[in-house]
Amino acid sequence: MSAVSKLVIFGSTGQTGVCCVRYAVKKGLNVTAFVRDPSRLPTELAPHVTFAQGSSIIKEDVSKAMEGQDGVIVALGTRNDLQFTTVMSESLKIILDTMVEKGISKISVVISSFLFWDPKKIPAQFQEVHSDHLRMLKFLKSPEYESLNWVAVLPPQISDEASSNGQFVVVHGSSPGRFIPKPDLGEFMVECLDQKEHYHEMCGLAFPVIQSHTPGQ
Repeated sequence: MSAVSKLVIFGSTGQTGVCCVRYAVKKGLNVTAFVRDPSRLPTELAPHVTFAQGSSIIKEDVSKAMEGQDGVIVALGTRNDLQFTTVMSESLKIILDTMVEKGISKISVVISSFLFWDPKKIPAQFQEVHSDHLRMLKFLKSPEYESLNWVAVLPPQISDEASSNGQFVVVHGSSPGRFIPKPDLGEFMVECLDQKEHYHEMCGLAFPVIQSHTPGQ
């Protein structure tokens, strides 16, 4: 199976999306940034990507953006809106369906590390967004998408620290720490697309590693 060379990033102007775009561009990949508003992407990155403008809940927009791609990153979020939503999970369902239709197999999806927590200990204000992340994970694990090489990435708090230069830790099924630098998150979201050991796994990652158990348990 060949390495990803053409990549579409959904949610490319959000905190996680931007760090994914930055790393993918640095790596020399052919990057398509799926956006509502191209002006939201940092100006230093804009000349190095192809823009696909549209809405992630409109099948035609998603399908057009995914034409000719061999990898997908989903970094959709709600910014500061913590109200009830199904936009992230509905978008992911459309993306997964389109991947099956177009024969694209590799996808990494960022969701909340709250999925590692005891549900009773998740703060009330995050419950609605958490519920949509649960729906996203359910879609990924659905038998209809078992042919896809998906990676669920569950980062802790995203920090503004510099890259750890590959020293961050990845653990399947739990969170190894409380923070992950932005450059490390972007690196993993891109690199895991070609790392078979992470396929069909819930990946916690962190740097530095400062705890041996998952918070909220």
